[in-house]
Amino acid sequence: MHSIRTVVNLAASITVVGALAWPALSGLPFDTNTAYAQTRKNAPKGKQPPKEQVRTPFTLEDQNAAVVPGIPDARVWGDSDTDFQRVLPTANGPWLAISGGGADGAYGAGLLMGWSQAGSRPEFAVVTGASIGGLIGTYAFLGPRYDDELRQNFAEITAADVFEDKATPESLLDSWPLKQLIEKRVTPSMLTAIAAEHNKGRRFFVVTTNQDAGRRVVWNMGAIAARGDEKALKLFRDVLLASSSIPGFFQPVLIEVEANGKTFQEMHLDGTVTAPLFVMPESMLVSGTTRLPTNQIYVIVNSKLSSEFSMPERRLFSILGRTIGVALTSAIKGELLLLTTNAPRIGLSVNIARVPDAFTQVNRGLFDHVYMEALFKYGLEQAMKGEAFANGPTGSVERRLDTGSVERRLDSVPQQ
Repeated sequence: MHSIRTVVNLAASITVVGALAWPALSGLPFDTNTAYAQTRKNAPKGKQPPKEQVRTPFTLEDQNAAVVPGIPDARVWGDSDTDFQRVLPTANGPWLAISGGGADGAYGAGLLMGWSQAGSRPEFAVVTGASIGGLIGTYAFLGPRYDDELRQNFAEITAADVFEDKATPESLLDSWPLKQLIEKRVTPSMLTAIAAEHNKGRRFFVVTTNQDAGRRVVWNMGAIAARGDEKALKLFRDVLLASSSIPGFFQPVLIEVEANGKTFQEMHLDGTVTAPLFVMPESMLVSGTTRLPTNQIYVIVNSKLSSEFSMPERRLFSILGRTIGVALTSAIKGELLLLTTNAPRIGLSVNIARVPDAFTQVNRGLFDHVYMEALFKYGLEQAMKGEAFANGPTGSVERRLDTGSVERRLDSVPQQ
């Protein structure tokens, strides 16, 4: 068990950047200059160049006591068993965890829609998501009636809808288009629908990384939605944006909190830095002393898990992108290994879907429409045929980790 935790910790420690755009930045053979040309989009009227801002200082004691004004149960530490148990659902049913993966999120979106069309998609008591998984999770939580909106998001999105090729004091790219897209998609009526499901005892969790504390935060999105006012709507959108904000590439998101009689802003960014996918705190999973109010976990991995040969160009984005892709895949493998090894001890059946090696469409650019459309259809067809959770849980395991027994454990995970 100690060796497994070491592998997981190692994988997590090298995951220093997240997963909204990494598949398309990972050294694939496309013309970078041409790809960036499509990100030239007119900024909103009145948008001013960002100015350097001095943050209000606060202490560790302040951080530990911090709460979101008016929504005390808006979030919990994602590495705390005690905290997490406070927000567990009262409803029964399977759970769904959706990983990060950038443009490869088209796979998870297609899978969900195909699952609906097959007539076998369950109503999940809990949906969790990090990065693109959080964006998809919003629709997954609301159920098949939102499939058309889910489809629209992945049929029409381009790089220009995600970022502008322009540096800011905090990032290499400007993510104002993604902020604008989230504001357009996440409406007051959507919040009302999420609040209604939350009040039935279901839960929707989105993961961010608190850069100040260096810890994972799990946001209780239904509790935020239940607040029902403009501040709740802004916070809901901010959390989704923060969870997708790749450090260094996109700006972090500042979220206002209060503690010890003062108000200050925490810095939040990509959830995949601390959780490429999230089911429960790792300590809770390993200890085996607490059982979840479910016996079935579904995991959608928006990525292939086998190593792929790729020669990055000698350019910053190409090298960083390749590094991100390798790190994230390694971290996902580690999380899956921890989950599948410990799940039987606490009575959990785990069903894992991931992008199969058989999918060979070439990704030719940032959020390549042709690639995403093909991957969406592939996920949809797999789910309609009942094959999405029947192709082996994790693909091949890195041979150089020298963990042959680990590979055998992963291959023995029971499938749906």
